[in-house]
Amino acid sequence: MVVRKWALMLVAFLLLGLSGQSWASTEAKQPMETLKARLNKIIDVLNDPAYHSPEKKTLQRDRIWEIARPIFDFDEISRRAIGKSWSTFSPDEKKRFTSIFAEFLGSTYIDKLQGEYHNERINFEKELVKGPRALVRTQLLRESAKIPIDYRMKQSDGTWKVYDILVDNGVSIVKNYYVQFHSMLRDSTPSQLIERLEKKLNHQN
Repeated sequence: MVVRKWALMLVAFLLLGLSGQSWASTEAKQPMETLKARLNKIIDVLNDPAYHSPEKKTLQRDRIWEIARPIFDFDEISRRAIGKSWSTFSPDEKKRFTSIFAEFLGSTYIDKLQGEYHNERINFEKELVKGPRALVRTQLLRESAKIPIDYRMKQSDGTWKVYDILVDNGVSIVKNYYVQFHSMLRDSTPSQLIERLEKKLNHQN
């Protein structure tokens, strides 16, 4: 389903950990405003005629990644995508995995985003904040379809960053990767997992 694919790739990316908590609405708009500013910039780049020719796609892709990357907490995303096995990774393996996984996510979702974006709009519904964590509820509007997309955010060094995206009926992108990586690590070492992910990334490029 094209609409759902767009939802899954909308800047891409990922987690569990906040369900079951008591959330309260807040007057502070910082998480939503932080997210809104980035997403609106990405949409501006997608709509910019200067990037619509085939030879400009790489420049457009690089510009989208430049805007999107700072809004994601890839350290947190990586840790949650691996789960308990994260403790078995050496400091160097953690650094390598985080770097490669970030590039893999960017490459995967931005390429699809460029191919399937068709003037969709985003409604920012509300934000729910509890301490250093927030949930920003949005709706993706495409023709007659309204797709709910929730962003889980975490405050780090005074900045709000996304560490998971829930699409459609609350499907966690991070959890989807956790299932894949958990299965791989049953038969592979952290180093082997990193090598497999690196090969996939190189194949995309």
